Formats: sequence, C-alpha cells, structure tokens
Amino acid sequence: MGLKVEKLDLTKVDISGSKWQEVNAERLEIDNVSLANTKINNVNMRRMILNDINMEECTITDANFSNAVIDHVHLFGTEFRNIVLPLEGDGNFKQDGQYKSISFKDSNLAEGQLMNCDLTNMEIIDCDITGLKINGILIDELIRNK
Repeated sequence: MGLKVEKLDLTKVDISGSKWQEVNAERLEIDNVSLANTKINNVNMRRMILNDINMEECTITDANFSNAVIDHVHLFGTEFRNIVLPLEGDGNFKQDGQYKSISFKDSNLAEGQLMNCDLTNMEIIDCDITGLKINGILIDELIRNK
C-alpha cells in the first residue's frame, strides 16, 4: 500500500537504508538529511533541491532529475543508472529543444557512476570527481581524450 503525503519536511533526519519506489518527489526540498545506502527507483525528482545530504553508496535508477539542484551533497560511491529526462511538453523542455540541466555544486562525486544517463547540459561545479565513471570510463580518461 502506498503512502500519499502532500507535504514532507525532511530536515536533520537520518533515513539511511530506506527504499524509494515509484515516488513523485517533484519540488521536494531536502536539507541536512542522511539517505546513505538508499535504493531509489522510478522516482520523479525534477526540480528537487538537495542541500547538505549524505547519499553515499546509494543506487538510483530510472529517476527524473531534470532541473534539480544538488548542492553540497556527498555521493561517494553512488551509482546512477538510466537517469531519464521528461518528455517534451512537461514543463522542463525548453523551446530550443534542450532539457533544463541538472547541476552538481560543491558535491562529492568521487567513485560514483553515471550509466546510461542523459548528461546534456549537466553542470559540475566545485565537485570532487576522483574516480567518477561515466558509462564505465573514468572521468580522467574522458577529459584527457576530449
């Protein structure tokens, strides 16, 4: 049985090891929360704001992160798979044919993995990307071979 919540305040909470399955978290703001070792699958996270979050060793599959802001988030060892962007006309599609970008700011992406993800216009600002892999290739190799 699913839980329907109109508003959820997650501040200074530890919900590590939780499971998010088929969740609409659009416009959700999460601040100073631990989601370490959480399994996130088939979740709408567009326009989500994540600030000061521990998401170490999470597995995130089939999630819509378009226009999300990820600021000061610890994603060490987190695996992203099939991160999907929305279809045209859903409010996140610009008229020039591009999706609004996801941005990672001041985040630890070390040892993370991005597999089968649309990285169009993605911003990575002031982040630790040591050991980050994109489609199985180390980011250092991708930068070197650019």
